[in-house]
Amino acid sequence: MTKATINAGVCGFTTTVTAESDDMQNVKFEIESDCENIKRLAEDFPQVDGYAEIGAGFDGAIHQVVRKTLKGCCAGCIVPCGIFKAMQVAAGLALPVPASVDIIKE
Repeated sequence: MTKATINAGVCGFTTTVTAESDDMQNVKFEIESDCENIKRLAEDFPQVDGYAEIGAGFDGAIHQVVRKTLKGCCAGCIVPCGIFKAMQVAAGLALPVPASVDIIKE
């Protein structure tokens, strides 16, 4: 099981993604968030083939459901990237290392 906690930034919302794969390829998700947009996204989130997702890039099932569901949401939302990263780790396609974006205005 892979767990990612995503702090989205100035909106103050936190999302927890649990990604799990029994065969190191097909990944199912549990997504919990205090953001109403992400809660809608989580309702019908698909199980995905991790290898197909990597090959499809931004045209894969994860990004397709994000584009369909997150209408009117901030285009800079980092939650979709966190979901994708959790999928990679659950499928054995990436190592479980921290990823972050630190923004400083100078």
